Order: sequence, then structure tokens, then C-alpha cells
Amino acid sequence: MAIGIIVLLTILALAFIPQMWVRRVIATHAGHRPDIPDTGAVAARTLLDRMGLNSVKVEKTTLGDHYDPQAKVVRLLEANHDGHSLSAIVIAAHEVGHAMQDATGYGPLAARTRLAKQAIRVEKIGVIVMLAAPIVVLLAKSPMLLVLELLAGLFIMSFAILIHAVTLPVELDASFRRALPLLDKAEMLKPEDRPAARQILRAAALTYVAAAAMSLLDVARWLRVLRM
Repeated sequence: MAIGIIVLLTILALAFIPQMWVRRVIATHAGHRPDIPDTGAVAARTLLDRMGLNSVKVEKTTLGDHYDPQAKVVRLLEANHDGHSLSAIVIAAHEVGHAMQDATGYGPLAARTRLAKQAIRVEKIGVIVMLAAPIVVLLAKSPMLLVLELLAGLFIMSFAILIHAVTLPVELDASFRRALPLLDKAEMLKPEDRPAARQILRAAALTYVAAAAMSLLDVARWLRVLRM
């Protein structure tokens, strides 16, 4: 029992601490800066044009900052799209980094995009399998079948954790091999802002670590169901 509680607390820490850290870092540098002339949208447009990616659009979204490789669009939350803040221009640069990956045929990004599509379908199947398990058991009257159903569902849901783990190298590349050099060359960063910019870029990359941890928490919840 004690070991189970320790494991649960560890999973909870892994699930929520990364998210809290990412949000705190971004919020710390999200304040309006009169000395930053460009909004995140303008910064993204400037960096894209400097790289010759004139056909890539920049749009506002409510679904989280991201680059859409199919639509060829950099999408930014309102605060980053319209904000004159360090977080706004650095996050915009990070998403431009993904556009650069796409334009140069960066293999890991293409692989992540394919896996992410599969993960959505696989996770839906996992939920259906686990919700259907009790009904199947009632019809088949076989407890072992319930165990097999739940294990299959857990395996399918765990696929999401693998996807997020594969994503991390892609995010780090976008942050430090693409975005940071872009910001330096465009002289969008003051020397005193560079350490904070690196921290924001690290937070942007680790967003998926936080997502992986939340997937782990979902799996842990279902494991508790299985034990019951």
C-alpha cells in the first residue's frame, strides 16, 4: 500500500511539475515590453521571410502555439500573436523553427507528424476498448477476458507516451538549432535577454514532456482500475 502511494505521488509529480514549470517560465516573460517593437506575429513573419518561407502563413489560434506542416501555417495564441513580449517573439521563433524543419525535409519532424496522427486514432481505440471491457465480460462471463481487454487498452494508451518521447528531439532542434540562431541573426534579442530566451525555448521544447507525463497519469489511473 505504501509503495503504491509513493508510486502514485511520483507520477503526480511527474505529471504536474513540468507543466507548472513551463507555464511559470512563459508567464514570467510574457509582460508587455515597450523596448520590443515587434509582436510575435510580426517577428514570425520577419523570420519566415528571411528564410525565404514567404508562402508560410501566420495565424492566430486558440488551440495552442504550433506549426501545421500540412497547412504550412504558424499558429500562435493571441497573447503571443499580438503581444510585445519576450515570450511572444521567442515562442514565435520556436514555431518558425518547425517551419524550417519542414522546409528542409527534416526527417524526425515528418516521422513525428505521422506518429501523432496514428496516436490520436490509437488512443481513441484504447478508450473504446477499456470502456467496452465490462460489457464484454458481462456478455462472455469471463474475468480473464476483462484482464486481457484492459491490458490491451493500457498498451494502446501508452502509445501516446512513446509519441511524446520521440517528439522531444524535434522540439530541442527547433529551439536551439533553428530558433535561437534565427533570433541572433535577426538581432531580435538584446544580450541581457539571451539567457531568458534560452529558458523560454527550453520550456517550449519541454511542453511535450509535460504532455507525456499527463499521458502517464492516465495510464496510472487505468492501472488502478485494473487492480480493482
